Amino acid sequence: MNRNIKRAVTAGICFLMLLCVACGQEVPEDVGKVYKIYYVNNDETNTLTREYDSMTVDPEKLLQEMLKKLGQIPDKLEYEAPLANDFNLLGYALDNGQLTLNFDEQYKAMDKMKEILTRAAIVRTVTQIPEISYVSFTVQGDPLADSNGMAIGTMSADTFIENAGDEINAYEKVNLRLYYANEDGTGLIEENRRNVVYNSNISLEKLVVEQLVKGPMAQGAYPTINSSTKVISVSVKDGICYVNFGSDFLNQPYNVSAEVTIYSITNSLVELSNVNKVQISIDGETGITYREKFKLSELFERNLDLLVTPDSGQTSP
Repeated sequence: MNRNIKRAVTAGICFLMLLCVACGQEVPEDVGKVYKIYYVNNDETNTLTREYDSMTVDPEKLLQEMLKKLGQIPDKLEYEAPLANDFNLLGYALDNGQLTLNFDEQYKAMDKMKEILTRAAIVRTVTQIPEISYVSFTVQGDPLADSNGMAIGTMSADTFIENAGDEINAYEKVNLRLYYANEDGTGLIEENRRNVVYNSNISLEKLVVEQLVKGPMAQGAYPTINSSTKVISVSVKDGICYVNFGSDFLNQPYNVSAEVTIYSITNSLVELSNVNKVQISIDGETGITYREKFKLSELFERNLDLLVTPDSGQTSP
């Protein structure tokens, strides 16, 4: 009986000793983590992801791993690797949470939609690294600019948003010069809007028209287009901007002359570098005379004779 007690006591002491040793040791954590590598789908309309397991904890080494994955062409070719294109990544720099990726000139040869998706895939991938909050792109050391020459600047994963149609929306900033009516509706007031944030999936020409329909923001400026007007389509060909409005355009609730409405649209659009003339249609029809004065079958050009200063209401010299 005593022998059994001794054995039990000895076993208990051994267990306690083992427990103390175990408690004194640090249990190694599983440092592995699952990341998402973003790719461009074959239709070049969206991004898709593939899981990637990595045991790497060093941020720069993990970045190198991710960049390598982004440049590997998939075996089954069901998607496109963002860095496996005709351009080259020349280098990168990581400083205080901001990653700068420098590409060669070929980067700018991509069409607009693919370039946005490529940016989205890269930025969304690398910003999973806790030490990287923002990403900026340069081309041969110069900041990447959009089609309007505006610097794109720093980006985060939130820069790229998926809408209801599962397409990527990238938001950019642009400066606009728009023309609205003066108080008595006989002249045009110039309004400069800086850093207008817009969805780059729509054209800059359509943005201008939508802003005109929305109405002015500056004091002393008044709307020129019925706010219920639907912007059906806006396109540019050979320097001519074709604007197709819904029928509400013909209903003018404001005390604004026909000239002011027509040249509010025309002057605002001609401020864009790719537009020289404007044609307006209603539900696709141009055989209409707007307010018994302007034949919409004609092309309209810039007219600054209607420009007035908001203070005096007098025509500018």
